[in-house]
Amino acid sequence: MDLSDLRIFSAVVREGGVTRAAERLHRVQSNVTTRIRQLEDELGVPLFLREGKRLHLAPAGRVLLDYADRLLSLAEEAQAAVQADTPRGQFRLGSMESTAAVRLPEPLTVYNQRYPEVSLELRTGNPTQLATAILAGDLDAAFVAEPIAEAKFDRVVAFDEEIVIVTGADHPPIGKATELPKTIIVFEHGCPHRRRLEEWYASRGELPERTIELASYHAMLGCVVAGMGAALVPKSVLSTFPEGKRLRIHDLPRGRSRLRTFLIWRRGTKSPKVEVMAQILREKGKVAEAGN
Repeated sequence: MDLSDLRIFSAVVREGGVTRAAERLHRVQSNVTTRIRQLEDELGVPLFLREGKRLHLAPAGRVLLDYADRLLSLAEEAQAAVQADTPRGQFRLGSMESTAAVRLPEPLTVYNQRYPEVSLELRTGNPTQLATAILAGDLDAAFVAEPIAEAKFDRVVAFDEEIVIVTGADHPPIGKATELPKTIIVFEHGCPHRRRLEEWYASRGELPERTIELASYHAMLGCVVAGMGAALVPKSVLSTFPEGKRLRIHDLPRGRSRLRTFLIWRRGTKSPKVEVMAQILREKGKVAEAGN
């Protein structure tokens, strides 16, 4: 086996087939198919189950995928280790949507100004999706909210967010005796803000009667303004919403009102590109502390 074979194999799995893998790798389909066949012949086992033109990962393929991810990641780490400390090339960065919209413009601007030879690529998702992408080798690092799987990732604190519940402006203040909104407006499962909101309902001995899933904070806040339900968001997001005066902000109890965001990367594989981002975040943190 060589690394190019493993890279082709991994691409076929991740892209769900030969056609999309060939496009991603800038190869012709016949070449990808031939390399997969040669890898199977070399290993002496089928890596895919074939149903017409459809491919399904075989048991041996599932075993190989884990090793392929680790070997490719190790190869990238080795290449980074022997190169100069100055970051260069593509930096594949992931982020939660709220962080990308509100927190990242400043550090990404600093990064681009200092290292214009680095090509930044940004992907948004929830922490589970982003962590999985890092372990699969599809991202170099990502901004995710706690909790973090410490056994798998190294990390540095990036931002400390205040989180609040928002309702329509005509909703009464939410106190200990106040009935909670029947509907919550959230992202899909895996979102830490959704988890915190559901935990808060549970701590009050209540459950929402209805859950609406949306894909953006502005869509969520628009529904809140319309009186459709309540949402939990980072307070910093509200500064980007033009209809903020039509919202009512409700503070969470102490101990539930803060949520830290970390920059994470696969344990033991920090590259110069990741180190630079971590250093920019440390500098920003020191400036914030001096301002206080």
